[in-house]
Parts: sequence; C-alpha cells; structure tokens
Amino acid sequence: MSLADCRLYLVTPPALEPAAFAPKLIEALDAGDVACVQLRLKDCPEDAIRRACDALRPIAQERGVAFILNDHPELARELGCDGVHVGQTDTPYDKARRIVGKDAIVGVTCHDSRHLAMEAGEAGADYVAFGAFFPTGTKIAETKAEVELIAWWAEMMEVPCVAIGGITPENCPPLVRAGVDFLAVVGAVWNHPDGPAAAVKAFNAAIAEAAAG
Repeated sequence: MSLADCRLYLVTPPALEPAAFAPKLIEALDAGDVACVQLRLKDCPEDAIRRACDALRPIAQERGVAFILNDHPELARELGCDGVHVGQTDTPYDKARRIVGKDAIVGVTCHDSRHLAMEAGEAGADYVAFGAFFPTGTKIAETKAEVELIAWWAEMMEVPCVAIGGITPENCPPLVRAGVDFLAVVGAVWNHPDGPAAAVKAFNAAIAEAAAG
C-alpha cells in the first residue's frame, strides 16, 4: 500500500442510545473519508445490539461504509452486517468465518503479538488489529504495542493492519508513516470538543499530511 491509503476505522462508544447516537454517526460519516464503522457494545443484551444495529447499519452502508459488528458473528450474519470483529477471548476466527461466510469481513484482535497476527493472517483474516499504542480511556489496555510492529507487519505481510488505542490526530503520524492501513478511533472522534465532524476532518488532514511528508 501507499501511505495515502491509510483510512479511518470508527468504533462506537461501548454504550449508546441508538436514536441519540445516529445523528453523531451521520455527522462523522458525512465529514470525510471513513472506511468502516464497528458497533462495539460491551455487556449489552442481544436485543439492545439488534436495535443499535438496525438503527446504525443503514447509515453506514448507504454511504458505502462497511458496518462491522464486534464479537457476535451470528448476529452479524442475521442483521446484514458487512462483517465481524473478534478478540482473542471471543469466537475463534475459524468458527466466525464459517458463520458469516467467505464474502464477509472478519477482523482479529492480535494485541502486540506478531505470532497471533501471523496465525490470523495465514488463516484468512481480512485484517489484524494491534494495540494499544497510546493510553486510552475507552478500555483497560491489556497490551502496549509499538510503532515498529506496524512497520514490520507492513513490510512482511499483505494482510491489512489496524492500529487502535488512544489514537488522535496529533499522535497518529508515526503510525501512518509506518504503513498502517487503518486507524481505529473511539474517544478522539465521539468526545471531540468541536464534534465528530471536526474530528474526522482533523484525522483525514493529519493522515494526508503524514503521508505527504
């Protein structure tokens, strides 16, 4: 890939009210380039996930943005999502792939592990996710990943990689220059003081500047 191919990967807050969050998602997606949106609701009953998915999935898909569900391959298939993201303690990759099918996106959390990433990539994962790269208030980070991991992966492997964990427009340039394919962001977009649109614009500007530099 070229550095300019780096794109935003938005992850929803871990708790949300779909009707209230929908306008924020529209604002973010209409502000600039976004590759995909992951609905990540932790410790929520299935009916809450269904309601959120039904409200938010069309917003993304109508704009050509992939809609990924975290940790629920059966629901992802049932509700018409574009794919599923699984962690190391969630549904194993092989099982998730069988459930969602060969044409769906399946991404895998690999923390800071080259071994886990290579296993996932060789098994057929559509992307691997590394992190956390910076301190984050979204979740307790189990691992700390270094920028060198992205550079190694980009040089060695063709499977796309995602960086996550405390990423902001200010600290993302080293990741872009290292060759990351996607920047997964949560708080830096939804908690931006000037709103999600300003955040998306700032990220896209930072990506373009880092790629050009």
